[in-house]
Amino acid sequence: MPRARREVAIARPVHDVFAFVADGENDVKWRAAVTDVERLSGDGPGLGARYKQGVKGPMGRRVAADYEVTDFEPDRSLAFRVSQGPVRPEGRYTTEPDGDGTKLTFELSCDLKGPKKLLMSGPVQKSMDSEMENLTKLKELLE
Repeated sequence: MPRARREVAIARPVHDVFAFVADGENDVKWRAAVTDVERLSGDGPGLGARYKQGVKGPMGRRVAADYEVTDFEPDRSLAFRVSQGPVRPEGRYTTEPDGDGTKLTFELSCDLKGPKKLLMSGPVQKSMDSEMENLTKLKELLE
């Protein structure tokens, strides 16, 4: 099962970091693979919010990767599940104080079965590793 996890220290208060990450419409600013994102439901970031999201697929074509927030604890934790697309990973962001700043942890996993497990484990792992690298851009953007 492809998995990825990374922690990064960001020199901003927990509230600022969490609020930025929790608003999925900010993803185009720091996640390189995201082509477009739009909140479909929910008054704002929070439990049950649904987002229509496109990511760069093979040969640059848009691939649907819509997702829903499945767990939400303000300034602490946000979990999501991709509900549209060829693979449907789950992820979680957690924040905690780190001196005057924030430690942000991002985790992704994807349970592939059958032919997808054989054919897509490598590309999915590569994509997850790339998502982890995006935390460097997030850090630069927020600091």
